[in-house]
Amino acid sequence: MTQEHPFAHYVRILGKGPRLSRPLTFDEACDAFGMVLRGEVEPVQLGAFLCLLRVKTETPEEAAGLAAAIRASIDLPGEAPEVDLDWSSYAGKVRQLPYYLLAALLLAGHGIRVFMHGSEHHTAGRVYTTEGLAALGVPVCNSTAEAARRLAATNFAYMTLEHLSPPLHDIMELRHLLGLRSPIHTVARLINPFGAACSINSVSHPPYAPVHQQASRLLGEARMAVFKGEGGEVERRPEKPCEVLMLVDGEPVAEEWPRLLASPRPHEEALDLSRLKALWTGAVEDEAAVAAIAGTAAIALRAMGRAASVDEAEGMALAMWRDRLRVTVPGA
Repeated sequence: MTQEHPFAHYVRILGKGPRLSRPLTFDEACDAFGMVLRGEVEPVQLGAFLCLLRVKTETPEEAAGLAAAIRASIDLPGEAPEVDLDWSSYAGKVRQLPYYLLAALLLAGHGIRVFMHGSEHHTAGRVYTTEGLAALGVPVCNSTAEAARRLAATNFAYMTLEHLSPPLHDIMELRHLLGLRSPIHTVARLINPFGAACSINSVSHPPYAPVHQQASRLLGEARMAVFKGEGGEVERRPEKPCEVLMLVDGEPVAEEWPRLLASPRPHEEALDLSRLKALWTGAVEDEAAVAAIAGTAAIALRAMGRAASVDEAEGMALAMWRDRLRVTVPGA
């Protein structure tokens, strides 16, 4: 008789039927995904595992356990600088330019260390972070050692998942074989590999926001923020009110942020990335774009605890934008 594969236990927990199946605990999810990342799982088992999690929707315990396994698998340099803000970028933009990049770089230009990570080119017709940074003259890092150097020198670094965690990148690419997104699209946003003091991420579907908030709490995060961003990126939609879920000293908090624009923004027909640098230098003025940039930076400032209220955060972000050093893009 053939001996049962050790990973079959975890597939059975998830897929034994409507009465006998159950969610994984934090420890089970962590152990299971550790096996996946070490290459100890057969492809058919991985496909079953991902699909079973996706069909039922991952719990906070499962998301946190998977994220913990991923964190443990990432090699960091011995002398990495302290990071203030972990910023996820996993969606790409199709309707508006990636104004979130100017928000992140605005913070970096004012002394806040921002590490950004993401996955790209999974959906056709979108503009991704690497392209936006290239238009701004900001390099992309291919190793955590390079990212640590850039963080120390410029307060900003970006890595794609392909270089940050090659095994996780390969699993994300299974979307093209499975025909659906896996839970990894949620979990990757939670990994905070440099252990930043605060993390900020977004969701495309609001019901996922509490999962992020609760999973971050299980991971021991003290501060974080999650909200429904423009196109799924960490970018405020200034024409709409925004509910922001946070952790403040590890405790869950929800805040309602008011709209910043009175009327809807039209979709941008052509995403001309050269406009990003023109906005930074002041060659182009755009009230709606500034609302998106400063509005996003404000949420980050509030999440980090650098502002005591929504109004104070928004005032601080607008002052930062007004006082930015226009001749140089941070990180370039």
